[in-house]
Amino acid sequence: MNHWIIAPVVLPAMLAPLIAYVMRHDITLQRATSILGAVLLVAVATGLFVLSADGSVHVYRLGDWPAPFGIVLVLDRLSALLILLTSVLGLIVLIHASASGWDRRGRHFHALMMFQLMGICGAFLTGDAFNLFVLFEILLIASYGLTIHSGGKARLQSGLQYVIMNLAGSTLFLIALGTLYATTGTLNIADLSVKVREIPVEDAALVRVAAMLLMIVFAVKAALFPVQFWLPGTYANAPAPVAALFAIMTKVGAYAILRMHTIVFGPDAAAIGTLSQDWLMPAALITIAIGGFGVMGARRLMPLIAFAVLGSTGTLMLAVSAFTPYAAQAALYYLLHSTFAAAALFLFADLLLTKRESGDLLRAAPATVQNGLLASLFFVGAIGIAGMPPLSGFLGKLLVLDALRSADYTWLVWTVVLAGSLLTIVGFVRAGSLLFWKSTSPALAGPMEPESEEEAPPPEARLGPMLVAPTMAMLIMLALLTVFAGPVSRHMEATAGQLFDPGAYIDAVLVDQPDTKDLSAHGEEH
Repeated sequence: MNHWIIAPVVLPAMLAPLIAYVMRHDITLQRATSILGAVLLVAVATGLFVLSADGSVHVYRLGDWPAPFGIVLVLDRLSALLILLTSVLGLIVLIHASASGWDRRGRHFHALMMFQLMGICGAFLTGDAFNLFVLFEILLIASYGLTIHSGGKARLQSGLQYVIMNLAGSTLFLIALGTLYATTGTLNIADLSVKVREIPVEDAALVRVAAMLLMIVFAVKAALFPVQFWLPGTYANAPAPVAALFAIMTKVGAYAILRMHTIVFGPDAAAIGTLSQDWLMPAALITIAIGGFGVMGARRLMPLIAFAVLGSTGTLMLAVSAFTPYAAQAALYYLLHSTFAAAALFLFADLLLTKRESGDLLRAAPATVQNGLLASLFFVGAIGIAGMPPLSGFLGKLLVLDALRSADYTWLVWTVVLAGSLLTIVGFVRAGSLLFWKSTSPALAGPMEPESEEEAPPPEARLGPMLVAPTMAMLIMLALLTVFAGPVSRHMEATAGQLFDPGAYIDAVLVDQPDTKDLSAHGEEH
């Protein structure tokens, strides 16, 4: 049993209390420990990615208890890919938060970041539906603290909305798990796959209810219509580095849908049928439309980016909704792109707000110092999030549209995706012209809407290299996804193929269990 598999969970879990209690009065030591931990997490995630690249499935059994009775962590291509993405994103965000001083504006920032990384990595690794719930709660509790980091009325209001929505989702999650357990007697994902397929169609009403409840829960996490309204307010009011890390949060919901609705409630599960697909695609299309119109109507920079993220989430979920290997391949490529593109724009927004008195697009005048640098960063980020050539967003959307060309109502799907892209392009062009070239009179702009309640640094302060580097690193990731689109797409194809052929996953968890404890012997002892 490879003990490195549990390292992405244990490493941040050990560092978080150490930072919170031992280093709470020394911000320099907190930064050094947190960034060192993130570097080690990237190294471990890279090793796990290489380990799983050959298509093998590795299982870590806590306490050597056999599945489905013990807790298991499962490493396959999909989980390794997303852990690597999370660790790289977390490292870049931590560097930006340290360089910009955001970590000084509230207590326990670095500890909460470690708990957040622990929860996200654990959610990607767990092979048990109940532990998926537990790890969801860990990452959500950490995200509550990060959302309201440094305080402020607007931030507390949006944080409260975020808490209420996710508490409602967690309640539904528990109800769904209880229904599943009452029907199948297990919550191990591999074992659920076997048990669900053994249930006759006429006796599967409760399983269908549980599947739909889980879809709703994961839709809440992914900010999908009709529960998408928490995302724009939360992301727009959260600290910029936190919003950048949250670019991976909606992907946890997308991952859970892919994992559960391919292995457990897959297309070959007669008891479920196409129930999930029939609901998911319309919701994704409406989410894209809401994101596009939100970008057009945004008056401030952070809401503009938040609505663009909502639109990209809708595009991702549209690809997921097809539940085919090719569509999943397109979804995974677009997932990588949209995560880095959204994070780059949120970090850019933080840079810009150090140069302006406000994020109001109509009121504040363009910056005069380093205006060219900021305009260039915005231009590249806008191209990325809108899906324009030559960056990876264009390739990702092409893959999504191609994967959906044989779907029902193809004309509607293409129309909504292309119209949403057009609205996003127009919204960012308008924002760019107001941010960098056009100066609007305050008298005509109306009352100022502050971006946040902190006092902005002097508008003419120059941005140092360490402050600009994280944003540029995110944009470089987009360029690398474009240059290496062929190898990345081939790996995504292999990942999707493994996801839709869960035989190796099920065998690794349930069949290949050497050196585990003998439950019959323990039963005789007691």
